[in-house]
Amino acid sequence: MTEKPPNQYINRELSWLQFNARVLQEASDDSVPLLERLRFIGIFSNNLDEFFKVRYAAIKRIDLAGKDGKNVLKGRTASELLEQITEIVIKQQSESLKIIETIREKLKQHNIFIIDEKEVTIKQDSFIREYFINKVSPALVTYILNDLDKFPHLKDSVAYLAVKLVLKDKIPKEGKISKILQQKTKEKIYALIEIPKLSDRFVALPEEDGKQFIIILDDLIRYCMQINFSIFDYISASAHMIKITRDAQLDFDNDFSKSFIEKISSSVKSRRDGEPVRFVYDKTMDKDTLSFLMDKMGIDNTDSIIPGGRYHNRRDYMNFPDLNKKELVYQPLIPLTIPGLSLQGSLLNKIAKKDFLQYTPYHTFSYTVKFLRESAIDPKVKTIKITIYRLARISHIASSLINAAKNGKKVTVQIELQARFDEAANIKYAEQMQREGVNLIFGVPGLKVHCKACVIEREEKGKLKRYGFISTGNFNESTAKIYTDYTLFTTNEAILKETNKVFKFFQINYKVSRYKHLLISPHYTRSFLLKLINNEIKNSKVGIAAGIKLKLNSISDYDMIDKLYEASSAGVKIDLIVRGICCLVPGIPEISENIRVISVVDKFLEHPRLYIFKNAGTPKVYISSADWMTRNLDRRVEISCPIYDEDIKEELMDTFDICWSDNVKARSLSKDRDNAYIRNDKVKVRSQIATYDYYLRKLGN
Repeated sequence: MTEKPPNQYINRELSWLQFNARVLQEASDDSVPLLERLRFIGIFSNNLDEFFKVRYAAIKRIDLAGKDGKNVLKGRTASELLEQITEIVIKQQSESLKIIETIREKLKQHNIFIIDEKEVTIKQDSFIREYFINKVSPALVTYILNDLDKFPHLKDSVAYLAVKLVLKDKIPKEGKISKILQQKTKEKIYALIEIPKLSDRFVALPEEDGKQFIIILDDLIRYCMQINFSIFDYISASAHMIKITRDAQLDFDNDFSKSFIEKISSSVKSRRDGEPVRFVYDKTMDKDTLSFLMDKMGIDNTDSIIPGGRYHNRRDYMNFPDLNKKELVYQPLIPLTIPGLSLQGSLLNKIAKKDFLQYTPYHTFSYTVKFLRESAIDPKVKTIKITIYRLARISHIASSLINAAKNGKKVTVQIELQARFDEAANIKYAEQMQREGVNLIFGVPGLKVHCKACVIEREEKGKLKRYGFISTGNFNESTAKIYTDYTLFTTNEAILKETNKVFKFFQINYKVSRYKHLLISPHYTRSFLLKLINNEIKNSKVGIAAGIKLKLNSISDYDMIDKLYEASSAGVKIDLIVRGICCLVPGIPEISENIRVISVVDKFLEHPRLYIFKNAGTPKVYISSADWMTRNLDRRVEISCPIYDEDIKEELMDTFDICWSDNVKARSLSKDRDNAYIRNDKVKVRSQIATYDYYLRKLGN
């Protein structure tokens, strides 16, 4: 196809910010329970932190290298994009502050009061002081900046209170502090207080007359300023929050004597010293305090300076306490069992008879754990091979694999040590499994292993029979409660034989196998997807009904987008459900007018990848670990698994259609880029609740 002008694509970073705006929409939605709205503020803030650490930092590196980046950034220079991002983020931050204030006012109607240091009552005073002295003060780190020749190294994403003390006229004449103060200033002391990472950022105070009071740890510290700075004779104190976000790029050294685990561990530690990419400060801070800090830190106005609100690290709102107010949180959906697959008795014996689909969190994740626990103690099971990307903090998956190794099974684990922000946890488990005799593989040079698969071999009647599962999500008990993901349990020999080839590739990287069933990145996924799209184009041109339905986290690969544009121009109807980044622009006349895109943001995080090709009435359906991003297609090991069981194929298409019919939580990703909610006269469908009800009906409830 001929090259298209940039306005036929949405810049990846701007599209991501558009996604985070959808998260912010949930925080502002009056139909969302109040405490859940606060948690969406936390998700919005956490997302933004990671965005600056990774994506913003990458663009800044392009800019600092003196490159304009137009080829990569589709028509914008790096400096232009950085400026545009900063402008959008400032607006979003301002909006988030207004939303928080609205929520706080509404909480008062439920007798929940989030107070600051100026609202503390006499009754609360003694509790707060005792709490500060016993729990907070021992963990507090305070820097007196006037004393320091070198500004302290600020930790990434840790909040600090920038304090200004205005002294009384008379300054004590003893001590190092007063001498330095006399040399530099006779009026002010500047200090930094590092907000400690305690278990409770939101401190519940004793109830009064049926009212529940919460004070944020930052304000509790502000209230106890006099205790913390009791050695100084000051007439006033002010404290405003600041935060630095640092580049999260991992840099590896060339010391060949180090193991891969050592290199990753060292690189994770070095991340703490990454270049600052964002400086956020309380916009009400006194100008002299801000100037003092910027001067000492070597920050100028060309840096990413974001004026913010009184509180930073709002990601902590994700863990805001329930306060026993069931009406202010989502009602729990109890995970269901899979029809015909009881958790009692042997799971392997049931899977031997037919394939089963687990769709968490609608289904319980216990099936995945039980599969491995049973395999660990089954004398007939000889080998277990599994890929691991992100593990839970307390992982039953890891303990099952260790259990299997202790029972003499040959256990092989491909563990991805470079899973962003989970490196430390994966290193811990890697070292533990290695000690217990598990055979570890640390990926393929130059490729991140992102596929989710497991194969076991079981001796039956003198032969080895394979059992396994392939998933769209991580084998993580914690995220399985909030991420929607498909997992196929199967004994299909064609699928598992090819999955076994992937594990051989991990060990012998130069040998690339051929596959008839699985789509494997980086070798075959792109080319086979193009063939599938071409087949739909061919069918459309000869008058055969053609269509493509995709459910993805992100689509940003421009070649794949161009191919979908070509299919649209040929009359192929294309429906996309994209949670996050979408660089494709639907609805452009003669280019993408046959493409529709929606995004669903709700209680659960939409995480599965599902590909459906109409194929002249005999649909081809795949579940996959791969988004349609260049990294997933060309720089990662991914598995897309065909679905051959007709009942499961129908189930997957049903769940896609349920999500597509959402007119409560779905937004239209149109060329207007306004995140408009989809509203129509049809029966209200909130797809996540409707999906749960769909599986309830399957159980006959």
